[in-house]
Amino acid sequence: MQLIRGVHNLRPEHRGCVATIGNFDGVHLGHQAVIGQLGEEAGRLHLPSVLISFEPQPMEYFRPQQAPARLTRMREKLEALRRFHIDRLLLLSFNRKLAQMPAEEFIQRVLVDGLGVKYLVVGDDFRFGKDRAGDFAMLQAAGREHGFAVVNMHTFLIDGERVSSTRVRAALNQGGLAEAEKLLGRSYRMSGRVAHGKKLGRELGFPTANIHVHRKATPLQGIFVVEVFGIEGEPLPGVASLGTRPTVDGKTTILEVYLFDFNRDIYGEYLQVSFLHKLRDEVRYTTLEALKVQIARDVENAQAYFQQRQGYSPARQQQSGNP
Repeated sequence: MQLIRGVHNLRPEHRGCVATIGNFDGVHLGHQAVIGQLGEEAGRLHLPSVLISFEPQPMEYFRPQQAPARLTRMREKLEALRRFHIDRLLLLSFNRKLAQMPAEEFIQRVLVDGLGVKYLVVGDDFRFGKDRAGDFAMLQAAGREHGFAVVNMHTFLIDGERVSSTRVRAALNQGGLAEAEKLLGRSYRMSGRVAHGKKLGRELGFPTANIHVHRKATPLQGIFVVEVFGIEGEPLPGVASLGTRPTVDGKTTILEVYLFDFNRDIYGEYLQVSFLHKLRDEVRYTTLEALKVQIARDVENAQAYFQQRQGYSPARQQQSGNP
């Protein structure tokens, strides 16, 4: 998949394609259905497929304090999209210039002059351009004028309801990881690089890999059973805390992962953490000893989960050398 950052980086060889427009936050099964729909048409017309997306997402630009928590950061979205057959991703910087661009200009500059779109897939409630003046009817009229087809996205339903990023977010917020997995087509993941922390986990006997999530808000918080990818032996089982660490008066959200039977130095490694089951919410404890007792209980519960799920049998825990 070729990443093209901005309309100014489009070249003559990029003209002529089938395209769709959206945030694709989470790359859930509804998004995957659209990608499949686009791929079918790309094959029929012998044209490359292009996803048009935005960074930041429009809501994050217009109302940053009210914007919903991201399911996927940009890098995570790219990792998810690369699992599918997409030829190009056109990433547009959502800034003041783009926000003030009239809908007609967006059509002309991006779809017609920039991409030479021959087939466009969008939701029939899609709005774009300054003051959200552009809509599905405007795109259809432009298509008739410039010679490209405009069609609805296929609605993808699970349990009689439309699959959407909002629905995935609600499931995660309620601790419904099995429901989120059903909507995503995979376990929910977050990723990041292992960084040095305050070594509190080591002091408590449970050294953790600390990952800064680089988000204003996360779609889930609490203590979880996880699997970790990105290092030798993957997937590696563990238990993770995602939150602000209220017992030590933490202010920022951080992901801390304790891996079972693990004693390697992985500082600087880029890990993907797959959330399998929620154990509990974050709690503020009055003493570090009480926190230590609870962490031990969390580890036992997580190991019991794996043992029941796949016959995992933890060996003697090795608690030295882990970040």
